[in-house]
Amino acid sequence: MKKILIIEDDRRIAQNISRGLQEEGYSTEVVYEGLNGRQIALQPGIDLLILDINLPGLNGFEVCRSVRSEKPNLPIIMLTALGEIEDKVEGLSLGADDYLVKPFDFRELVARVATCFRRASHTTETSREEVWQVANLTVNVTTKEVRRNNTLIDLTAREFALLEYLMRNKGRVLSKADIAETVWNLNFDPGTNVVEVYVNYLRKKIDRDFEPKLIHTRPGLGYVVKEEA
Repeated sequence: MKKILIIEDDRRIAQNISRGLQEEGYSTEVVYEGLNGRQIALQPGIDLLILDINLPGLNGFEVCRSVRSEKPNLPIIMLTALGEIEDKVEGLSLGADDYLVKPFDFRELVARVATCFRRASHTTETSREEVWQVANLTVNVTTKEVRRNNTLIDLTAREFALLEYLMRNKGRVLSKADIAETVWNLNFDPGTNVVEVYVNYLRKKIDRDFEPKLIHTRPGLGYVVKEEA
């Protein structure tokens, strides 16, 4: 049985989420503040974290940052009350896999949880190494290793997901909407720059100190990974 940790200071919301997930067949644990929540999240046996942003003791952004550094593969779904674009971008940039804006339909949360577990299961069950390469950039999907000129490059879980999607579609221009839907599992919001932010992160790590440049912008169309003459 998968165990989900819920860190949410609104007791009514936390208990409703907990009961609903238990009815879906999950085991749950609820914590109402950030410091204790982080300690429990770092313990063995937690399979997914549902994390509110506005928490006493330690806010959700700090919890996410700390947990992600220690458990890079733990799925994290963040909850935000206001739905501010800045909150979404910051949460995702710190390594959250998904986010939901309160109030939300519980069925959507269940769907997001199931999606996170499917991704994790696919990663675990992949036995044959899958490697994608463009020029001197290699991405090992199985081991999650990224190398440029044999230099190991450290990426966050979200940066890796974005690069993997670009590499799987090397030579093909991908729109911001395609990227948002596939990598973040959400409908593209033209008011957010989360895609540009993450492409920027990748360029700094993948392209800035190496040749040839591989991540290219096609104005008005999107992004493509390819080696250009």
